[in-house]
Amino acid sequence: MSSLPDQDGRDRFGKVAVLLGGQAAEREISLKSGNAVLAALRERGVDAHPLDPDATVLEQLRAGGFTRAFIILHGRGGEDGVIQGALETIAMPYTGSGVLGSALGMDKYRTKLAWAGAGLPTADAVLLRDDADLVAAAALGFPLMIKPAHEGSSIGMARVEDPAALAAAWQVAREYDPLVIAERWIDGAEYTCAILGHEALPIIRLETPHAFYDYDAKYRADSTRYRCPCGLPEGDELRLRQLALDAFDAVGAGGWGRVDFMVDAAGAPYLLEINTVPGMTDHSLVPMAARAAGLDFPTLVLRILGTSLDRG
Repeated sequence: MSSLPDQDGRDRFGKVAVLLGGQAAEREISLKSGNAVLAALRERGVDAHPLDPDATVLEQLRAGGFTRAFIILHGRGGEDGVIQGALETIAMPYTGSGVLGSALGMDKYRTKLAWAGAGLPTADAVLLRDDADLVAAAALGFPLMIKPAHEGSSIGMARVEDPAALAAAWQVAREYDPLVIAERWIDGAEYTCAILGHEALPIIRLETPHAFYDYDAKYRADSTRYRCPCGLPEGDELRLRQLALDAFDAVGAGGWGRVDFMVDAAGAPYLLEINTVPGMTDHSLVPMAARAAGLDFPTLVLRILGTSLDRG
């Protein structure tokens, strides 16, 4: 666990801009996450202020006298290295992953290539760019998971059972992103592992009556169940926590985030994706894992803000 103290104030962090909202498809969730983060920082005495970025964001940061940024922008423009690169140009410290880890982590397909190159387990997939790729995807066998390569919160995702459904789901997903992935469906349990600093927090098992852990299951449904402790034998959980750390490191991510994976009936894990700016709402998983590790929400938020101290 990070050695940062649980208490802090204005002197340590200065004036903090909480970057929230943005223009991505996940704007609604980012606003909820950002307001929760803002309240927690203020509770701990941090001089924190909300900033919904637009084309003038760098000018606003300069004019406002901010000393660092807490990035809680989900999706493109905030989680893909764009805002991170902009902040680098004005030498402003910020939370979480840098430009490379953010950009690569946001691209689900290239993340999978990086994992495969590092010898880490991930399900077979095909990148859908034209009609010919649908044939290659069908050759993986049905069912398949279809997902935009650069979206989060399960936006645009669908499980398909046949070629006709595959073609239809591709058309829907490409409305969100021109790059779409068809991934071999894994039958098994779904898990997520939060990363804080250099530590993997307790794993959470996700259980939903939906076909998969979709947007509704994440943010609206009362039927979703979260198991933490996750129910795995201690040795298995420790190995999977290490796998999550290895997966995070393989794409150059850092600071904090989340790694999602499946475990099939034979006990084999398959990495799905990473989140370098995960949700911080009342339904979110990183705060849940932190509570299991003995960290309340304000302490977690302060620890995440502490990752900005490594920059600048």
